[in-house]
Amino acid sequence: MTKIKAAIVGYGNIGKYVLEALQEAPDFEVAGIVRRSTANNPGEVASYKVVTDIHELGKIDVAILCTPTREVEKHAEALLAEGVNTVDSFDIHTGIAGLRSRLDAIAKEHGSVAIISAGWDPGSDSIVRALMQAAAPKGVTYTNFGPGMSMGHTVCVKSKDGVKDALSMTIPLGTGIHRRMVYVELEDGYKLEDVARAVKEDPYFASDETHVIQVNSVDEVKDMGHGVNMVRKGVSGKTQNQRFEFNMSINNPALTAQILVGVARASMLQRPGAYTMIEIPVIDLLYGEREELIKHLV
Repeated sequence: MTKIKAAIVGYGNIGKYVLEALQEAPDFEVAGIVRRSTANNPGEVASYKVVTDIHELGKIDVAILCTPTREVEKHAEALLAEGVNTVDSFDIHTGIAGLRSRLDAIAKEHGSVAIISAGWDPGSDSIVRALMQAAAPKGVTYTNFGPGMSMGHTVCVKSKDGVKDALSMTIPLGTGIHRRMVYVELEDGYKLEDVARAVKEDPYFASDETHVIQVNSVDEVKDMGHGVNMVRKGVSGKTQNQRFEFNMSINNPALTAQILVGVARASMLQRPGAYTMIEIPVIDLLYGEREELIKHLV
């Protein structure tokens, strides 16, 4: 079996779990890890090539982008133009359609594949929402996140001037409405009100009730657990009151990483272009012989 050569670009919370998922995937080979600096590498990467430039890894099939969301596009554009497939967990919902369109043109021109927004929401939850809508075309779906740590929101807060460390917790209020509880450690000389203003004005937070609270230690309140509850009530044909519910409780970065590895596998089976997860066959995420998977799962 020819293994898929995958590079991990970025080695924060998600990157660490991507490495674990790749180690457990029999059809993958870890080509290496791309970091801003190769100094002070953690012990678990000692047996892998760690570089600051992906070109030092030689030929790779797919790059798993574990960078902050706002850095995804520049990495994807460069790699797709070189014929390398990319997968990412871009999580700004309002920006997904535009990113897909821009990357689609590049990927088609250079014979590569991008699968974007492939975490659990957007990502695997998107597939569940699509199935619910197929089952009841008329109706309303409510997606309620948490309570738990939002990685995208946390990274956003950490990028603000004066923030030493941060944690953004998502608290579900029901019917798809959420409260953001943001805990920050501040650098010396910075005021909480200034940091809070910058956070609340950011598009990540502008649409939600947001509270910014200063703490002495973010580690004392950190928990990577998260979850989702999705409910759809609608109409199948002409039959009213059809109700579906989906729940899960997860380790946030671990699930995101596992989904990224699945779509990295799927990227090898798609035609050139950019895709979201609802556009690719679910079976392509799975390792194994297609006929056996069908016998087992259908």
